[in-house]
Amino acid sequence: MSLFKIFDVAGSGMAAQSLRLNTVASNIANADSVASSPEAAYRAKEPLFATVQRNLAAKDQDGAQGVQVLGVTESQAAVESRYEPGNPLADGDGYVYASNVNPVDELVNMISASRSYQNNVEVMNSTRQLMQKTLDLGK
Repeated sequence: MSLFKIFDVAGSGMAAQSLRLNTVASNIANADSVASSPEAAYRAKEPLFATVQRNLAAKDQDGAQGVQVLGVTESQAAVESRYEPGNPLADGDGYVYASNVNPVDELVNMISASRSYQNNVEVMNSTRQLMQKTLDLGK
């Protein structure tokens, strides 16, 4: 694999983890939101990724891999209903519907995405240093 392809692979990983951090931030921001119906309640967002590998048979390809974002899905977990008849969003029976975001899971996702992003930055820095040292050999 060409050293330049490493930047593409690490860059795609950084872009994926950045999207993951954005969805975590959105989920945490809406963790305490309520709605007047289960359909209107906020549902946790979950990014969907896939590994991409270029064609190994082509002569100009060298099998570099990366991460592709397939989309962002919504969690299908049940939303919580709470009896709060004084809430202005309560339905006719006095219930409000909370989001299905689990703050503990989101914090774990945030830590994992942050560390993965940092690892990709380290890969890029190490590659840059190796390329610089290779160029210095010619001096």
